[in-house]
Amino acid sequence: QVQLVESGGGLVQPGGSLRLSCVASGRIFSINLMAWYRQAPGKERELVAGITRFGDTNYVDSVKGRFTVSRDNAWNTVYLQMNSLKLEDTAVYYCNARTMTADYWGQGTQVTVSS
Repeated sequence: QVQLVESGGGLVQPGGSLRLSCVASGRIFSINLMAWYRQAPGKERELVAGITRFGDTNYVDSVKGRFTVSRDNAWNTVYLQMNSLKLEDTAVYYCNARTMTADYWGQGTQVTVSS
């Protein structure tokens, strides 16, 4: 089992920045990939950014150049640095951890971009 706890969400003006954190506990040695997803009201959940155990990253096109996903060396905390935030980035952001056999999700953290 893997447990995930996100933090760092909040209210920010357009153009501002936030950093989300996701702390993993439990069988973290079994995690191969960690990712951030988001779900806006009335929309499907979408992948925002992911990072593998080896540090390879990928991003959805809409956040490239603005968001950065990173992890600590112990592989138990993953971050999402979000810069130049836009109104359309407003969503609940979820941390995901993937093992060979299961997907685990955090409870989500709200990010609201508003003037």
